[in-house]
Amino acid sequence: MIERYSRPAMKKLWSDETKFAKWLDVEVAVCEAWAELGIIPTEEIPKIKKARFDMQRFHEILEVTHHDVTAFLGSVAGSLGEESRYIHLGLTSSDVMDTALNLQIKEAVYLLELGVAGLIEVLEEKAIQHKYTLMMGRTHGVHAEPTTFGLKMALWAQEMRRNARRLAEAREVMSVGKISGAVGTYATVQPEVEEIACSKLGLAAAPISSQVVQRDRHAQFVTALAITAGSLEKFATEVRALQKTETREVEEPFAAGQTGSSAMPHKRNPELCERVCGLARLVRGHALTAMENIALWHERDISHSSNERIILPDSCLVMDYILHIFTGVMKGLNVYPERMRRNIELTQGLVFSQRVLLALIEKGLSRQGAYELVQRSAMESWREGKSFLGLLEKDVDVTGTLTLDELRSLFDYGYYTRHVDLIFMRLALL
Repeated sequence: MIERYSRPAMKKLWSDETKFAKWLDVEVAVCEAWAELGIIPTEEIPKIKKARFDMQRFHEILEVTHHDVTAFLGSVAGSLGEESRYIHLGLTSSDVMDTALNLQIKEAVYLLELGVAGLIEVLEEKAIQHKYTLMMGRTHGVHAEPTTFGLKMALWAQEMRRNARRLAEAREVMSVGKISGAVGTYATVQPEVEEIACSKLGLAAAPISSQVVQRDRHAQFVTALAITAGSLEKFATEVRALQKTETREVEEPFAAGQTGSSAMPHKRNPELCERVCGLARLVRGHALTAMENIALWHERDISHSSNERIILPDSCLVMDYILHIFTGVMKGLNVYPERMRRNIELTQGLVFSQRVLLALIEKGLSRQGAYELVQRSAMESWREGKSFLGLLEKDVDVTGTLTLDELRSLFDYGYYTRHVDLIFMRLALL
């Protein structure tokens, strides 16, 4: 079973308390690195490790300094003695903020990866369960040819596996720290400090940086979230379409006592999937903002800083939430195979038009001639609601080429499922 996660974990991760705890982790790791290089006395490190920050004191100092890092450092200094002078030695604010932010993002991706894995598990279970559940395939919203609900679920599972890879790549790109000083030249902090501190924090040292970790990394991360959200919107949109009264092939869970409308007691609305679709749009918007953050002035400005305090937590929180919501939808999804079969037969055999076309071509007719022949009966069937097979059986141009037995043998739904096993084998879904 996939390890389960909880949304409170993501909320806690993006709290101010966690953010400042990460800042302190970075400061302590840097002090330990300085100590290993002989700059800070080793006997001071146990004292420094006892450093704490006080939120009330932080806000008191912030009222004066209007700078969150100096307020944070003032708060931390209050928990230490003379050893406080070693905190932030040679650093600039972004050394701490960007490195700590990447620690948060790394943990956030881990939580999201658990959510993605949980959804993949559910989708693959549904795929196997409905491997041969025949349903109408639609293009342009119009009946095309039969497929199976299991193939639809397998398609979604495979797409989520690609999203899992995108998240893993984003996690790797974001798993770097930056301890290189004011403009990234290591003028006030040795490169070895960065290497040692980042190693202690479980990060790689960015090979080169300016005053900040470059924002193309963050853009890749948020874009990966946006693509994943786009997939969830796509799936949720399909559930909504299949739940329409006229279609009603699937239906999201509807609990006992639940209501769909204040006015109409009969309503069973796909409100969970609509919620997924609405929130996915929010993440896409954040991806655009993240891409606009790539272009900063010279070695840095802080035009990115204000919006990142919104787009990074929000994107992670929204993704965590809609993964949870949609996984619940798929777990409890009501599937109606009988309705699927009924909808396939709405057009009285028209779904077999291509089979008839190909059979006529195999008998020697030109493609254009065969197409016109089949379309003639197909359009009459469409207009007048007549049996497609019945019309073909009365068409001497068709029966002059195909015997009645050959013609009737073409109207076999098994034709559309004969390669399902092969597709599932490709996906290792057995």
